[in-house]
Amino acid sequence: MEELDLLKKAWQKDSHSYEQVSESEIYKMLHKKSSSIVKWILIISIIEVLFWAVISIFFKVDEYLKNLNAENLSMYFQVLNVVNYVVILWFIYNFYKNYIKISTTASTNQLMHDILKTRKTVKYYVWYNLLMSLLSMIAAFIMEFEFNPRMEIVKNQIANENNYNTLIVTVGIMLLSIILFIGLVWLFYRLLYGILLRKLNSNYKELKKIDL
Repeated sequence: MEELDLLKKAWQKDSHSYEQVSESEIYKMLHKKSSSIVKWILIISIIEVLFWAVISIFFKVDEYLKNLNAENLSMYFQVLNVVNYVVILWFIYNFYKNYIKISTTASTNQLMHDILKTRKTVKYYVWYNLLMSLLSMIAAFIMEFEFNPRMEIVKNQIANENNYNTLIVTVGIMLLSIILFIGLVWLFYRLLYGILLRKLNSNYKELKKIDL
């Protein structure tokens, strides 16, 4: 933001008349930058949902359930998949609305409000995806444990009332895998959207100074 910093320095040094021009220029620049950031949030979210859609094509859930002899769960997964895409598309629609609002707003207060709303929407989007990732991991482990024939040996060992080591190790591996996976997903979103949100927050702080 070197150009913005130069304008701010000139604004602080020069006369009141120049201050008014500089304030207007700073607002226009922050407006443009904020609009660009929200546009990238929209683009990235669309690319992300397309990526997962392609992955789901290659990973056939019905075939996976068939291998586990759990075809009766196919309907539940189809419904869950539809609900998930509806929610994701709702978030993308809100990103689009936020982009339109920020692009067309003409007041400092409204721009600040729209920036806060966009940041809140992105945070909800990230938390939703983390929650879905967590539920997916838990469901995958339960299905593997319940339906995978290779788990019969483990279940027989756990059923032995004198043998708690197998249960502790199994639960420990599940928890560790879930923690690592969710941690990687969180890091992914932290890098992907965190940078954009920090830039938006920086713009908000600059607008707040102008609005004083």
